[in-house]
Amino acid sequence: MILQETYTLSNGVTVPKIGLGTWQIPNGEETYRSVLCALKNGYRHIDTAAAYGNEQSVGEAIRDSGIPREEIFVTTKLPAECKGYHVAKECFEKSLSDLGLEYIDMYLIHAPWPWDKIGMDCTEGNIKSWKAMEEIYQSGKVRAIGVSNFETGHIQSLLEHCTIVPMCNQICFHIGNRQEQTVDFCKMLNIQMMAYSPLATGRIVEDEYIRTIAEKYNATIPQICIRYCIQKGNIVIPKSTREERIISNVQVDFVISPEDMDYLDKK
Repeated sequence: MILQETYTLSNGVTVPKIGLGTWQIPNGEETYRSVLCALKNGYRHIDTAAAYGNEQSVGEAIRDSGIPREEIFVTTKLPAECKGYHVAKECFEKSLSDLGLEYIDMYLIHAPWPWDKIGMDCTEGNIKSWKAMEEIYQSGKVRAIGVSNFETGHIQSLLEHCTIVPMCNQICFHIGNRQEQTVDFCKMLNIQMMAYSPLATGRIVEDEYIRTIAEKYNATIPQICIRYCIQKGNIVIPKSTREERIISNVQVDFVISPEDMDYLDKK
């Protein structure tokens, strides 16, 4: 079953291939119910971020689930606008406190630039943040560290000034948006890819081109989109708040043929 399958990071830590994304789910009852529902239905990876504002409810659901902490993989992120050594450490401690956990499984720099200044050169700030994250990793408070939305140049800058190669890069990846240059660069460095928005934030869930393949496999379009990302070697974190979709999103224990993968590649 896909819920029991994992990828192994460069440091030997294993990560479930599929998890629940929580972007745009507000803190409170909705996040709490969604995370608890996912865990009840076999999910063991929950993705959140300080910027989502829902770490408290994510942590509460994890604690209330009754599932041993070591069986749940938790990813959260340093806010994109927080660049620097001291602020990175402060933000990590706040996330740890808000989640109410003793450690975090994966901590990522959310983006190479603030969201309101996309494209801004924040090389120096990213390097300082990464050095702080290296120290946090060495302290044992986090099991793996990585980046998000980083392209090749952003990663190269870290490699030139830091000691630890990022273990993961979380990017927007879906049928029709494969970011091949970044993916190829990361594979060369053994950086695990994680795909967010595998359904293109809903834009491709009614796509007739993909429907052709979905009907062939007696699957839904979202299931094809998620399976496609997995077969491309990604961890996948589809987001949903509805139990039927949370369950459906992991019913992807089928294999898309090479010919059909090629067809989807042409989208």
